[in-house]
Parts: sequence; structure tokens; C-alpha cells
Amino acid sequence: MEIGWMHSRRQRQVLVFFVLLSFSGAGAELGSYSVVEETERGSFVANLGKDLGLGLTEMSTRRARIISQGNKQHLQLKVQTGDLLINEKLDREELCGPTEPCILHFQVLMEKPLEIFQAELRVIDINDHSPIFTEKEMILKIPENSPLGTEFPLNHALDLDVGSNNVQNYKISPSSHFRVLIHELRDDRKYPELVLDKELDREEEPQLRLTLTALDGGSPPRSGTAQVRIEVVDINDNAPEFEQPIYKVRIPENSSLGSLVATVSARDLDSGANGKISYSLFQPSEDISKTLEVNAMTGEIRLRKQVDFEAVTSYEVHIKATDGGGLSGKCTLLLQVVDVNDNPPQVTISAFTSPIPENSPEIVVAVFSVSDPDSGNNGKTISSIQEDLPFLLKPSVKNFYTLVTDRALDREARAEYNITLTVTDMGTPRLKTEHNITVQISDVNDNAPAFTQTSYTLFVRENNSPALHIGSVSATDRDSGTNAQVTYSLLPPQDPHLPLASLVSINADNGHLSALKSLDYEALQGFEFLVGAADRGSPALSSEALVRVLVLDANDNSPFVLYPLQNGSAPCTELVPRAAEPGYLVTKVVAVDGDSGQNAWLSYQLLKATEPGLFGVWAHNGEVRTARLLSERDAVKHRLVVLVRDHGEPQRSATATLHVLLVDGFSQPFLPLPEATPAQAQTESLTVYLVVALASVSSLFLLSVLLFVAVRLCRRSRAASVGRCLVPQDPFPGYLVDVSGTETPPQSYQYEVCLAGDSRTSEFKFLKPILPNIQGQCPEPEMEENSNFRNDFGFSIQLK
Repeated sequence: MEIGWMHSRRQRQVLVFFVLLSFSGAGAELGSYSVVEETERGSFVANLGKDLGLGLTEMSTRRARIISQGNKQHLQLKVQTGDLLINEKLDREELCGPTEPCILHFQVLMEKPLEIFQAELRVIDINDHSPIFTEKEMILKIPENSPLGTEFPLNHALDLDVGSNNVQNYKISPSSHFRVLIHELRDDRKYPELVLDKELDREEEPQLRLTLTALDGGSPPRSGTAQVRIEVVDINDNAPEFEQPIYKVRIPENSSLGSLVATVSARDLDSGANGKISYSLFQPSEDISKTLEVNAMTGEIRLRKQVDFEAVTSYEVHIKATDGGGLSGKCTLLLQVVDVNDNPPQVTISAFTSPIPENSPEIVVAVFSVSDPDSGNNGKTISSIQEDLPFLLKPSVKNFYTLVTDRALDREARAEYNITLTVTDMGTPRLKTEHNITVQISDVNDNAPAFTQTSYTLFVRENNSPALHIGSVSATDRDSGTNAQVTYSLLPPQDPHLPLASLVSINADNGHLSALKSLDYEALQGFEFLVGAADRGSPALSSEALVRVLVLDANDNSPFVLYPLQNGSAPCTELVPRAAEPGYLVTKVVAVDGDSGQNAWLSYQLLKATEPGLFGVWAHNGEVRTARLLSERDAVKHRLVVLVRDHGEPQRSATATLHVLLVDGFSQPFLPLPEATPAQAQTESLTVYLVVALASVSSLFLLSVLLFVAVRLCRRSRAASVGRCLVPQDPFPGYLVDVSGTETPPQSYQYEVCLAGDSRTSEFKFLKPILPNIQGQCPEPEMEENSNFRNDFGFSIQLK
């Protein structure tokens, strides 16, 4: 829990880095501040606003913050006033131990724009600890013949305070034989020694008791005491002497416990008990006592705990050799700890942003710091990331790095990046630390919906039911979230006459298209329109696709006979000479069907005939031809019923009735004599021929006049007509000779089949037939101009 708290606090301390450090790369020195230890929380240290030359509003606007090294926030900045305050009581001894001065480094960060000010806080020691002796009673054995001025070392007192508050003086209770002499070590520690001022007499006074008092330099001073018991022994006139006054040793920090550090050796010229030497640490500090141990008999010095270069780089150890008579000698062991590369680099993420928006260059993704407690090359580091990623590492101040995007990112190409921060030191062997972060890319609406097809062709059969689903369009959007939610709509038609809103509708959510009403192929064979697809982004993006709707024909129209016209008017009779050969073309049934395709493929069949086997109908073109030679026994008048069928499903049909008259020649008048017997007809044939000849001469003259007038009227009518008509080129077609060389009826039947004035209605307009006025033939029927037939062919038909 404590580790998580420290990490969270560190995150908050440097949260502003992720934007600010991308605009600044250096810090400035602010200055040094001081505070007395044990100062109450909330105490005033300094006014940073004045020191930085910033107003109170600017301090708040620029979002000034304090970031301290380590896991504790010792200071706090009151942005409203610019005051720098104590965040918690500071214990100098806990923070710095014996180190003096006690300096705490911190930074002042200005976010907008980024400025980093380096500053330090000096914690001033107060005299809150008294000197303490490690031994409450010290025993000295002094030979009675010790010369005057002989010095006898005493254990020094320990004081956690530093400087003048540390031990500054030693006093001893009044004595006629001894006085106290103070010595100072290299580390500024002071230790006392007793100096013999008056010779000792064991017989007179075998034991002395003195009180040693240690005084620090505080005001008022603090003190600590210890008892010194002096035992006067017999003469031992030689003190031990070490072979070297100073021993210098180097030891790697990864040395195992119990490793031999050094072996010291001393000799004593005395013999017996006075020459027997024992070794011990002299005036050891608490750290040295825990780290080293001395073999009293051999002088071997070994490790009691593993040394750490990052904690202590060197030790100064004093060794004392004492003989059996109480005399002692001293030497110094200078122990240098050699650094080894035993600490991998440490990566601390100060700020991290995820997800980051796409299409935005130079975005600060993360801010992190790198540290390595080793020294030299062991503490130098190199930071890197994978080479195939669109990110860059930029160094900042004091081992800080920023991870920024190298270019604008595309979420549609890649939505997530796994980045490995690799930090390697320069030691031997090299140690490496890897830290993995995952960066999500957030979507920006930069992709318009794309239809699966540029155009869609939909088919719907005519006579459909309203609200019928006829098809769908589909568009996809490479974006995500609301940016990828597509809605569909019908765009305004390009043809203003197309009632699109009444024909189809589209489901805005899924693109389903439905026909709103029943469609008629004969009225509308197809139409096209544009469909739009828009996303829900901001701003919204859209695209469009073309939709063609083709109406499929249903067989809902029966064939319509154009010729002969079946409108209830007087029937027209086809004349066939009795001399006609088999296969002679009598006439042609012409029919059309308003449907299309197979539904409009027509076939013809002779359904009924007055005399079966005499006439036949060609199934594909409706031509009525003679099936055999005609004879005098064949009836004069014949009635044929032709069935016209389409090929649709279900099949539809119509019938056409033909009237055929067999004549000996085209000069024979048409006389309906169904009751006359053949014998009577032969007896009267001569008279008939004479009458026909006379009538023919008169008819030819009258026909010439009528044809001339008709041609003139037709030309005028054609010039005034909107539609295109087919007019006979020859006003006097020959009906006695087959001019074309094909088997055609001896009479020429010419009809003008024209389109109506409004071509969009596709209606046929049938006009009067132009026939020679031959006596005995059918009268000229008045074709009803409103006998119209809808069709989409758009051409004129001339029937002969």
C-alpha cells in the first residue's frame, strides 16, 4: 500500500510534464532556502512569487507546482499567495544522518509555458540530541611506572547532531593524577585521552574512579557522562607496535559475507602476559561495528555484512592492539569500496497519456526519468525504443525523457502500439531495464462512409405489393464509435419529373429499400436515383451511390390485333384468285403485345376455318397462305379464326377473324351468293363479266381521282402531324401484278400507323385504309381514332 501511495504521489507531482516538457528543454537555478529542523508543518519558508517575479494570478494561471526527489513531499506551494510552506516536520538526522550540510533538492515547475527552476532547501540542525557514551564504564589498566605525559585513549561520545551541536569538549572530574586531552579525527569527530600528570603508586592507590563528561556546542549545551575506572598494575614498559601505521585496502562491493578484508599485526617486546596481544576495533562507529569484525587473536578483519558502494564509498577504521599489561598501540585501516555494476537502471513514469487522437503530430505520450545508483560508466545509461514505431525519445532536463509521436498517426491503419522503453547502462556487464506501455489511438472522423458498390441494380416485378422490400444498399465506415455509425437517405432526384418520394423509401438505419406503391412496367420500366450515406461524426462525412431500379415485366397484357382490326366495324374481305398456287400469301395477321421479352413473343395458330386444310397460318409471322391448289368446288366465301398467343406465364391470347373471298379475277365483283348453285353461277357468268368490265372502267377513273385527292390530303396531314406516318409512295399501286416479286395479295392494303402527338403515351393511332374502290369489295371502314394501343416501340407500321 505504501509503495502504491508513493507511486501515485509521484504521478501527481509530475503530471504536468506530458504537455509542458515538449516545449522546453532546460531548467534554471532559483536559489537556496533554509529551514530549521523540527519546524512545524505549514511554516513559511519563502515567497516564490516574489523570487520568480510573478504575480499571484500568474502563479495560478501558469499552474506552478513543487516536485521533490524521493518518495516524500517535504514542501508545498500555496499558489494563491505564492508562499512556500513546510509540508511536514523535518528531522535532519533522519534525512541526512551525519552529512552536513543537509540539502534537499526540489524543482519548481511552471506549466504554461513550461519553465523548470532548480532549487534546494537546507535543513539547519538544532541541538536536540545529547552526547551518549556507548560504554557507561570504561576500564583502564595503567602500569604504575607509566611516564608522565603518557596518553590513555578513552571512548568518545556519540551525538546525532552535527556541526557545533556535536560533541565539542570533554571534562573529567577533578584528579591530581590525570587531565583530559582532546583529539580530533579526520571526520571531525573528537575523542578524549587521559594524560598522566602525576606518577601512580599502586601501593598507595591501586584504583581510581573518574567521571568523564562530554559537552556539545549547543546553546544551552547538552552533556553525557561515563565512568572511568583506572586500575594501577605492575610495570609493563613496552606497548604493542603495529607493523604499519596505515593499512590501505580496496574491496568490491559484491564481496560475500565473511570475506577477508585485511590482516593487521603488532608485536610487543615484553614477555609473558605483558607480551600477549589482543586486537580490537578502536572507537568504532555503529556502522563500522555492524560491517567489520576483528579476530582478537589473529588480527584478521572480515565482513559482517555486505558493503554497498551506493550507501558508503569508504571506511576509516582504527585498530587497537593491547598487551597483557594493558598497554596498547593503534593503526588505521583505510577501506575503499569498489563499485560494481550491480544496479540496473530504474525507469519512473512521471506522466502518461492514452489514448491519443489520430491525425495530430508531435503529441507528448509519456514523460519518464531514468536513474542508476552506480558510479562512472556503471551509472551512465542509454534509452531507446523499437525502431519500427512512429515515436521518438527526446532528452529533457536531469535524466528526463519525453516520448512523442514522430508523425500523425492513423487509427484505421493501427489502433494500438506496444512500446518497450529499454534503458541500458554502460557497465560491465551491461544491465538493462525494460518498461512496457500500451498506447491507444483514439478515432477522429476522417473517413467518409464507403458503399460496397458504386452502383446498385435492383429488380422488382411489376404489380408488386406496396411496402415490398426490393433490396438494400450498404456502406461501411473505417472509423469507430459514433464516427462509424452510418445513416442512409434518399438524395433529391436529378429528374425533377420523377416522383421519387412516392416510389421508394429507405430505412435510415440499415439501408433497406422498399417500393411504396405497385409499379407498372408498361408505364415505367425503370428509374434511377442517388442514395446518400452519412456518418454521425462532427463534422459529418458522407458519400453517395447510384441505385437503378428495373421493373420486371409480368404477363398482364393480352396480345392486340392490329390487322385485321377487330373493333366491331364492317369486316374486310381478303380476295384470293382461284388460280393461286399453294403457299400464296392471302394476308398477314399483325398483332402486338404491351409486355416485353418472352411475354411479348407471339405465335399464330389457325383456330377455325370454313374449310379445314385450305388455308394455313405461319406460327411466327402470322402470314395466312393457301395450303393447296384451289378448285371450282371450293366455296367462294371463307371465314378464318386465327388465335394469337404470347409465351408468358400464365399465357394470354386473342383471336382475329378473317373473311376470304375466292374470285376468278380482280375484276369480278363481290356478290355474296351463298345460296346460288354452281350450275346457276356458270350460266350467269357471262352477264357478270360484262357488268364487271363496265364497272371496272368507271371505277378506275373514279379511283384515280380519289387517290389523287387522298394523296394531297395525306401529305398535308403528314406535315401537320407531330407523329411520324408512313405514307404510300405510289398513289396508284398495282393490284393486278405482283410488283415486288413476292407472293403478295393482288390488292394492296395500306394503312397509316402513326404515333400520337405525345410520344410519352406511346399510343398507336390507326387511320383509314387506302383501298381501290372496287365494286364488290368491302367498304372503307372508318377506323376509330380513339382505338388506341399503348406500346413502347416508338415506330410506325405500314401494312400491305
